[in-house]
Amino acid sequence: MTATAPAFTPEVRQRTAALYQKLKHHIPEVEWTLTAPLIDAIQGLKTEKKALVLAHNYMTPEIFHGVADVVGDSLALAREAARVKAEIIVVCGVHFMAETVKILNPDAKVLIADLDAGCSLAESITPADVEALRSRYPGAPVVTYVNTSAAVKAVSDVCCTSGNALAVVESLDSDEVIFIPDQYLARNVARQTKKTIRFWEGSCMVHEIFTPADLQQMRKDYPGVAIMAHPECPPDVVHEADYAGSTAQMIRFVQEKRPRRVALITECSMSDNVAVQFPDVDFVRPCNLCPHMKKITLPKILATLENETPEVLVDPAYIEPARRAIERMLEVKAG
Repeated sequence: MTATAPAFTPEVRQRTAALYQKLKHHIPEVEWTLTAPLIDAIQGLKTEKKALVLAHNYMTPEIFHGVADVVGDSLALAREAARVKAEIIVVCGVHFMAETVKILNPDAKVLIADLDAGCSLAESITPADVEALRSRYPGAPVVTYVNTSAAVKAVSDVCCTSGNALAVVESLDSDEVIFIPDQYLARNVARQTKKTIRFWEGSCMVHEIFTPADLQQMRKDYPGVAIMAHPECPPDVVHEADYAGSTAQMIRFVQEKRPRRVALITECSMSDNVAVQFPDVDFVRPCNLCPHMKKITLPKILATLENETPEVLVDPAYIEPARRAIERMLEVKAG
């Protein structure tokens, strides 16, 4: 069921004027007349229903800056999900993120604007695959990237994000670790630890397509550019970059170092969102879009709040073991 498109009235213009001043260099005025009424209606429903909106860094600017109450990478959203006490939580991200929120906040009604917003990485592995790895490497603890289903988290020892993966691996009392499902994140962690990393051959459809040649061409086209790569990129891409880190770590780097020109080697909307925060920095945009993230739109968010559906549910058998794996992750301080 879709929401009725609200009108761009003088009242809506007034209520969204300050936000448009922030976003006017990123959203054309003609587009704003369609966008502002949706933002205004969502904000009204949030207040009416005491709902909270969590948005990942890969959401488009009108969602990230326009309707989100909490924004961040997977680690930040997981921490917030464990802390908040909202009755309704709308997750602007992909399905595994909404599952994580439900696991950490089982009493809340957790909604997502599109149940088909999946993840190629999460879909690459099953609980049976994890058990097969345990049999192959007996005694090795399983570190599971949060980009996985609740079922996979439930058969894991501890979760991690790209921001704390190395710290989680180092926290384990074992010289051998099974790291799933992202092979590139695993390989990049392996370069920084003395532990033996056994990995799964999963990958992110967005990050795996970047190449060292792409980065080398950027240096030629944009002299002096500071290149930051997400650790889901292949190791040779990470090696070619000036800095590698999670999306939150990239933002922190830009905030602290204030480079004149930056290229963020990750999902496209990340650059758009950070550029709003740092208008003095020139962002080069190597554009690889996540088709799953882009299924989350303002009209769908409005319909989701109006109808309080689709709701994300997790099999009760998965909740406690998955929660333990996530909470162990949250106890580890990232380096």
